Amino acid sequence: MHLSGRARAIAEASVLTLAAPAAHASFFFFSTGNPDGLMATASRPSTGGNFEIESGDDFIIPAGQTIGITGGTFTGLLPTGTSLGSISHVVVEIYRVFPADSDVGRTSGPPVFSTANVPTRVNSPSDVEFHGRDSSVAGELTFTASIISPNFTAGNSVQPGGIHPQPGQTTGGNGAVTGEEVLFSFTLPDPIDLPPDHYFFVPQVALSTSGDFLWLSSFRPIVPPGTPFSPDLQSWTRDEGDRSRLAAHRDGH
Repeated sequence: MHLSGRARAIAEASVLTLAAPAAHASFFFFSTGNPDGLMATASRPSTGGNFEIESGDDFIIPAGQTIGITGGTFTGLLPTGTSLGSISHVVVEIYRVFPADSDVGRTSGPPVFSTANVPTRVNSPSDVEFHGRDSSVAGELTFTASIISPNFTAGNSVQPGGIHPQPGQTTGGNGAVTGEEVLFSFTLPDPIDLPPDHYFFVPQVALSTSGDFLWLSSFRPIVPPGTPFSPDLQSWTRDEGDRSRLAAHRDGH
């Protein structure tokens, strides 16, 4: 899949917490962590006439370890009153860090790799996904969803239409948002195999009704059972709108 992004937006850090791989070619199940109530960012596939939005966070597979992702969990908001039956499908994507899998020639080059719409591509996800699984494709992904709280508020959000190209890329977000806190658990019948590298994890949810899924940020620093890693590039979000993918948001430490 080769879609496009537009620009950077203000967001709080969300953290992908990983169970530490035990050995070469091990398999594990991971969680994106319990929500901290700071930020909710839209993340959806391009279906039903809606443009794609990606939100995610980074993680590292250490040298000497190859793992297979067999499943995991992530938590987000659905609009208040939305039935879980309105969830049409779930997508999980893995990206490497730019400039891997990317067209560097369309940027200004090192050290900032800027484009017409974003000031830098450094530490952003690549142009093209490394792996992806979609529940609408037979045999790729299965999921369950459960409501944790019918009334959960995130202090700020980046919602559809909230991402802008430079020079107006710093928006401050779209403000607080309240909805149903939902836990998604997914299983991959065919695990995603990942060699040692630095990656981004992107969960996306499509709804058959109006409104959008918003991924919830998690606590920093990473807490057990998560595994701390460095460098941690923190959260980002991006959407379609240009010729090809552009840089996404990330918060500095």
